[in-house]
Amino acid sequence: MGYMGDGINDSPALTNSDVGISVDTAVDIAKETADIILLEKDLNVLLEGVKEGRKSFANLMKYIKMAITFNFGEAISVIIASIFLPFLPITPIQLLVQGLLYDFGQFTLPFDNVDEEYLQRPKEWNIEKMKKFMFFMGPISSLFDMLVFASLWFIFGVREAAIFQTIWFAYGNVENLMGMHVIRTSKIPFVQSHASKLVYFSSILLSIISIILPFTFIGHMIGLVSFSPKFFILILGVPVLFCIFSLFAKKIYIKKYGEWI
Repeated sequence: MGYMGDGINDSPALTNSDVGISVDTAVDIAKETADIILLEKDLNVLLEGVKEGRKSFANLMKYIKMAITFNFGEAISVIIASIFLPFLPITPIQLLVQGLLYDFGQFTLPFDNVDEEYLQRPKEWNIEKMKKFMFFMGPISSLFDMLVFASLWFIFGVREAAIFQTIWFAYGNVENLMGMHVIRTSKIPFVQSHASKLVYFSSILLSIISIILPFTFIGHMIGLVSFSPKFFILILGVPVLFCIFSLFAKKIYIKKYGEWI
């Protein structure tokens, strides 16, 4: 509940309200107890403040849900692959660099666009919904990691750890950066909902860097190696399949739980 006042008698109500609002010409006690002090005679400032607050909350939820989805999925993938492969699917330093590149992409989310429908009513923090999202989307991400692993081992016949690790390094970042656009909206990305230009730019730039890095001396320093163009079908093709599959999964999730972000 909100309350607006500017006098001495208003201070108890301002203190007990959820949001106390006063003006800069109010008495000192009213200004001290208020949560918000209006510097202009315009209540539209409150409306804009509410919108910005909901946008910030929405972008925060995007970041958290992306992080728990891909981190949980990758943890499952590493555990399963470590059981069946004679080598680690990715080394610790490669995993750290991969996460660093992906985090740079997520750093642009505070500047992302938010769907108008999301701003119509307030949202609340709910850890149970987080768990449901993680357990729903995480295994889907891991499923496509398994597809890449199986393709490398059985179709391409890769037996060298360095090649295997390099392909998953590049693929993992491209998948996460493309998947970010699926998770950031309940709508169809690129068609019904558009990210900000900064999010688009960072996604494209970091995907290119992830693919080029194995061909550089920096990539060689962390154990990555140059790879044949034939592996682009995995690095670029599987993330597209993941995004398409996730769109159908998104519909199921929204139908079951009533919301996405």
